[in-house]
Amino acid sequence: MDSTPRRPTKTDDDCARLDTTRMLRYGIPAEGPHRTALFGDGAIGAAVTLDRLGVLPRSVSFLAKVVRSGGVRYAAQLPELLPSQDATDTVRGWLEAAGTVARPVQGDETTARWLESVAELIGLRRNSRARGR
Repeated sequence: MDSTPRRPTKTDDDCARLDTTRMLRYGIPAEGPHRTALFGDGAIGAAVTLDRLGVLPRSVSFLAKVVRSGGVRYAAQLPELLPSQDATDTVRGWLEAAGTVARPVQGDETTARWLESVAELIGLRRNSRARGR
């Protein structure tokens, strides 16, 4: 039994280059492999992207609450989704994509859960860096 940790098959750059917008369009409306990819590689890619833009996990968690309470389409129309303009522009595109396919309530909840996953991953990345890993 080999106890050597396996190297990831994708780098941060690989994940950041994923088409998150497309993953949202296919992953939000139906369960299955597209949803799995959205909550896996898609969430990691989004976390890498937002982390590189300096977004804090609590900002993404708050956005998830806004999506849950007002809906994806409502949230996408807000003028300042995240503290920086670059992050706002990035997330607005994601929310607009989700809004084109999300059924009210169910799609809003799925999008909110995805944003919460992204926030958790940003936090894990930051904690890992703080520990020097």
